[in-house]
Amino acid sequence: QVQLVESGGGLVQAGGSLRLSCATSGGTSSSYAMGWFRQAPGKEREFVATISRNGAGLYYADSVKGRFTISRDNAKNTVYLQMNSLKPEDTAVYYCAASLDSYTDLIGYNYWGQGTQVTVSS
Repeated sequence: QVQLVESGGGLVQAGGSLRLSCATSGGTSSSYAMGWFRQAPGKEREFVATISRNGAGLYYADSVKGRFTISRDNAKNTVYLQMNSLKPEDTAVYYCAASLDSYTDLIGYNYWGQGTQVTVSS
């Protein structure tokens, strides 16, 4: 069973950038579609971005399109989320997730990391 560990969160001013990383272990990284989700205080967890097994397929939430970029390095068993032009409304706990299904099937993500906090100050 794959294990996921996120890193790279922190406090940043609006307009700034952060890069999140998700290291996978316990499984072959390229066997999984990967995704990033987030949960803000008092809100439900929401989809941010997903990526196919070979990295060719990308899927973004409208709220982050053009600002965030998901990528993966299967040789390093790592998935990244580059976040630019951050806004206060991006403040949330960001979770990495893995799926054995299609990268666009958001219900299929059933392996989760512990999350990393991202706080964007205005």
